[in-house]
Amino acid sequence: MSETFMSFPHPLMAPVVELALKAGEAILPFWRVNVAVTAKSDDSPVTAADMAAHHVILAGLTALAPTIPVLSEEDANIPQSVRAGWQRWWLVDPLDGTKEFISGSEEFTVNIALIEQGRVVFGVVSMPTSGRFYVGGAGLGAWRGDKGAEPLPIQVREVPAAGEAFTVVASRRHSSPEQERLLAGLSDSLGELQLANIGSSLKFCLLAEGAADCYPRLAPTSQWDTAAAQGVLEGAGGEVLDLSGAPFCYPARESLLNEFFLALPAKAAWREKLLALARA
Repeated sequence: MSETFMSFPHPLMAPVVELALKAGEAILPFWRVNVAVTAKSDDSPVTAADMAAHHVILAGLTALAPTIPVLSEEDANIPQSVRAGWQRWWLVDPLDGTKEFISGSEEFTVNIALIEQGRVVFGVVSMPTSGRFYVGGAGLGAWRGDKGAEPLPIQVREVPAAGEAFTVVASRRHSSPEQERLLAGLSDSLGELQLANIGSSLKFCLLAEGAADCYPRLAPTSQWDTAAAQGVLEGAGGEVLDLSGAPFCYPARESLLNEFFLALPAKAAWREKLLALARA
């Protein structure tokens, strides 16, 4: 497998892809077997699968780059005073979409991102049930790979294909009044919307491979939910913005919760309209 990935432009991309796939293999024995679920302090669920993937990733990243610290959802109690001194770090969700995993859905992922000075260098998103993966970073490009096949470059679409509706990605489980108002405004401006409901960080990946047009998120997320897939989207010609229109970043602040954001093609003609609706 390593030889297939030799053409990736960043030297850490290929080994991180392999590590994400290995973490997915650690998850699968727990899938659809009534795995025990416990609640963390914020009431979010955690399973033995989350922890198995976490241990695989932590060991792998430490062996790969011993000087780069790791911030994982399953080991996030690192003081802000410590994180503030980091220049580069890994931002990891060992199992993104734990609720999807628990329900028996295939829509859960492994997310690994390399962050430098608060910006995503590149990210890897893998799907344990299929072995599919996405990898990309701003200025580096983006690819989708499947088992036994050479990874293929992917790119956002600036407009829907002829005959296709404008497609907005939404969460199966999370919305908000602000988000519903934004969707109504988009429909008024762009016509009837097609809604694509999908779990985990795959929302960004739909945009990155040109299967959807926009992903507004005016509801809570955490840093590890978004960073890896943001890298993929940015590599594919997309962007992620905060509601002021600034690039979305990951500062070492006290809270690891994200601000609201908008994910879209970087050259979208409707960019300013989307920002105005999001601020309304």
